[in-house]
Amino acid sequence: MGVNLRDLVVKKALRPGDLVGKALAIDGYNALYQFLTVIRQPDGTPLKDSLGRITSHLSGLFYRTVNLMEMGVKPVYVFDGKPPEIKELEIERRRLLKKEAARKYEEALARGDLEAARTYAMQAAKLTEEMVNEAKELLDAMGIPWVQAPSEGEAQAAYMARKGDVWASASQDYDSLLYGAPRLVRNLTISGKRRRPRGRGYIEVEPELIVLDEVLKHLGVSREQLIEIAILIGTDYNPDGVRGVGPKTAYKLIKQYGSLKRALLKLPQANFPVAPEEIKRVFLEPEVTDNYALKWSMPSRDRVIEILVEEHDFSRERVVKAVERAEKAYRERFLQRGLDFWFR
Repeated sequence: MGVNLRDLVVKKALRPGDLVGKALAIDGYNALYQFLTVIRQPDGTPLKDSLGRITSHLSGLFYRTVNLMEMGVKPVYVFDGKPPEIKELEIERRRLLKKEAARKYEEALARGDLEAARTYAMQAAKLTEEMVNEAKELLDAMGIPWVQAPSEGEAQAAYMARKGDVWASASQDYDSLLYGAPRLVRNLTISGKRRRPRGRGYIEVEPELIVLDEVLKHLGVSREQLIEIAILIGTDYNPDGVRGVGPKTAYKLIKQYGSLKRALLKLPQANFPVAPEEIKRVFLEPEVTDNYALKWSMPSRDRVIEILVEEHDFSRERVVKAVERAEKAYRERFLQRGLDFWFR
C-alpha cells in the first residue's frame, strides 16, 4: 500500500536523458507486482506457459530491464526479506482482500463481465516465492545485480542510496522517503501508457523525481516529522491512520503542534494497532545489510533463451532481439564509461 504523500511532496518530471549514467535501486517486489497486475489478457488471465505457470512477471521484468539498460540506467533490484512483526495485521488484511477479489473475479467471469473480471483479477494477484526466485534467476542471466534485504526492501534501497552506492531508490511508494532515501524515482518501471481503472482508456505515465531535502524544505518539517505525518495518514504498519485525517490535515496538525505526541492529544478518535513510537522506530532504524556487491555483466544469451524460450515458451525471435539490444546497451553504455559517469 505505502503511505499517501502525493499531495504533499514536490516532484519534477524526468526527461529521457536525465537518468543516463544513474545506478538505481529498484523495489523488486513492487516492480513484480506491477507486472503481475498489468500484463494480463482482457479477461484478467495472466500470461502463462504451456504448463500453466504464470509468466507475466518474467515478461515484464525482462523487457522493462532491457529498456532501462538502453536508457543508460544501471538497475539493481532489491527484494523484501522478513517483514517487521508490526506488519502482520496489514499482511493479513491484504490476504483477505485478495481472497475476496478472487471470489468476485470468478463471479464476474460467470456473468460475462470481462471489465470487472480484469479489475478483480488484478486485485487478486499474488507474488509467490517461486516467482521471486524465477525473477532472480533471470536477472542473474541478464547480468543484473539483485540484493536480498533482511527485512523491508524499500528500507534497504534507501540505505544503499544514503551510502551513495546507488543514485536513488526507485519505487511507486513514497515509503523510501520515510526510510531516508535522498532521492526517489517513481514510475520507472511503468512509464509509458497505463490502463485506466475498468478499462477506460489509457493515461500517459512518465518518470518523476522527488528529492527528500526539497520535500522537507518545502514543508518546513524534519524527516521525523514527515514520518509522524505519515503515521497520521496511515502506513503499512497502521493502514487506517486516524479517521478523518488526510495528508493536508495531518501536515497542518504536525506543523501546528510540532510533534505527533502533542497532536494526538487533540485527536481523541485516534486508535493505533501499533504504538506510534514503534512505527517511527521501524522507519528510523530499519533492519538493513551491507552484504551485497553491485556488479553488472554482459547478458548470457544462451541462459536467457534457456529460461524464457525453452522453459517458459517465450517467442524465440522476440527474446533474441531483446537480448541483442541488451548486449548492445551493455557494450555502449556500461563498458565505454568510467566510474565517474555512473555516479555523477
